Amino acid sequence: MKIEKYKTHFPEKLYSLLESRGFNELRPCQIKSIKAGLFKDKNLVVCTPTGSGKTLVAELAILNSLYKNIGKAIYIVPLKALASEKYKEFKERYKEFKIALSIGDIDAPELYLKEYDIIICTAEKLDSLLRHHAPWLKDVKTVVIDEVHLINDVERGPTLEVLITILKTLLKDIQIIALSATIGNPKDLAEWLNAELIIDKWRPVKLEQGVFLNGEIEFVE
Repeated sequence: MKIEKYKTHFPEKLYSLLESRGFNELRPCQIKSIKAGLFKDKNLVVCTPTGSGKTLVAELAILNSLYKNIGKAIYIVPLKALASEKYKEFKERYKEFKIALSIGDIDAPELYLKEYDIIICTAEKLDSLLRHHAPWLKDVKTVVIDEVHLINDVERGPTLEVLITILKTLLKDIQIIALSATIGNPKDLAEWLNAELIIDKWRPVKLEQGVFLNGEIEFVE
């Protein structure tokens, strides 16, 4: 869908940014998210296939908060390697903001993060920051939880669940954007987060199933 059709739904500065970067079309999950209240601080659970545009939904929520000078953003990923990758992407893409990568010593409150706009970290690191009562946490407005389905993981799940619970308790006005391609119980999760549920099956490349045998693939009709 052409982005210009939804121009009135965008904050002016955000629309100008996308236009300047050559965004001509919005993907289905992005349109649904905007209609569900992305720019009105609504919590969202976005459950759509890989490559469907979930990350841009999260970035728009972050930028909306920063451009309005409402508060800083935290982007939670499950692995240090993913955090480093996301940090490099954001540093290249959003040079106008101060972006920090926090995946190191779990026994440090890292007070310097007060000066940063976007903080990328793992759930375990953020859990540590909460336990150390990092004073800058009160300035957080947007929290993105990537791969939120890991809340069902035996090892990482409990930490993530407790982390979200604490954030909801301490920061009454935060906007939570939860992303996943494989949530088993999206309705339950959305209800728990008091979030709008965004579900869509669109993907950039058609997914086909088949059986490989004797050097040939027989695809399922």
